[in-house]
Amino acid sequence: MDLREGADDRSFRDEVRTFLEDSLAGEFVAVRGRGGPGDERALFEERLAWERHLAAHGWTCVGWPKEHGGRGLSLRRQVVFLEEYAHARGPGRVGHIGEGLLGPTLIAFGSPEQQRRFLPPILAGRELWCQGYSEPNAGSDLANVATSAALEGSDWVIHGQKVWTSLAHWADWCFLLARTAPRQGGPRHAGISYLLVPMRQDGVDVRPIVQLTGDSEFNEVFFDGARTAAGNVVGDVGGGWRVGMGTLAFERGASTLGQQLNFRNELDAIVSAARRSGRIDDPVVRQRLAQAHIGLEIMRLNALRTLAGSEVGALRPEALIGKLYWATFHRALGELAMDVLGAGAMATEDAALQRLFLFSRADTIYAGSNQIQRTIIGERALGLPKEPR
Repeated sequence: MDLREGADDRSFRDEVRTFLEDSLAGEFVAVRGRGGPGDERALFEERLAWERHLAAHGWTCVGWPKEHGGRGLSLRRQVVFLEEYAHARGPGRVGHIGEGLLGPTLIAFGSPEQQRRFLPPILAGRELWCQGYSEPNAGSDLANVATSAALEGSDWVIHGQKVWTSLAHWADWCFLLARTAPRQGGPRHAGISYLLVPMRQDGVDVRPIVQLTGDSEFNEVFFDGARTAAGNVVGDVGGGWRVGMGTLAFERGASTLGQQLNFRNELDAIVSAARRSGRIDDPVVRQRLAQAHIGLEIMRLNALRTLAGSEVGALRPEALIGKLYWATFHRALGELAMDVLGAGAMATEDAALQRLFLFSRADTIYAGSNQIQRTIIGERALGLPKEPR
């Protein structure tokens, strides 16, 4: 990816910066910098209003094709938008799962009817989504899903449990993987379908999981006879594995770059804390801060280098290092924050850095643990023999 900016790119950057600076004042000043990892419960109604403010001015789903309501921005300009959003300390997006995961999946794999029904409410911030992949015995081993769906008349009837479901307590809909045909030998992922399921119905029970931070971003979701229309299958019945892997490719694509760009704000906060405490003069601390800066630059450039293909649901093999790299980096950044704060970290009023430390402990576990990431890199990128089952 050519990182050099032309005059048109600089003009676009100025447009984004001006909009965000003007918008994140007055009515929305309270949401600035809120709602990130470990802070998801903060100011939800205000952040939902912010989502709809973005939509009203054409700043949601900027990478979607114009025919589906987006701006059709190039990858370069999506990066510019994400950079400026992070620089302005824009709040955590309550609609990011619909915009960054389901929307691109429906554009790539959905029927015209599904696109007409589900894309406009995401674009407008009217419907929020969650992702139903992980189960108690099918986290990193996603092909082991046990949630089942059976067609009864004009509806799929769903039974099972999902866990670590981000933002399920706010979501209007869930896209989930369910087994629609029994396993009868052959590939384990055969017979899995990708379903779109309304959350606000009898038969859906959402139970928040309280985390170390005191927040409950994650949830258990129990489906006990929940229903969805027969037409709410994305792709072929029994062909959900391909669609589900496409969603994961979008998750590893441009949508995750914005998350990484927010790490810069966290590092800036750590540097400021080091200056206030005088620890900036400690040569070991200064070296660790410098290493964190270098790590961020490596992460950003590698993300840009490997994003080719993410817009069509596929990634280059080199992109497989991304999750392992940023998760390990972010966990270390949380540890650096506590070391900079020193013994007073337990009593500090700087709750943002405490949340960084506590939440980043989970980074190397969710969305595929570090151990699983190494296995994926070995098998899929390097062509090493598969792990024995």
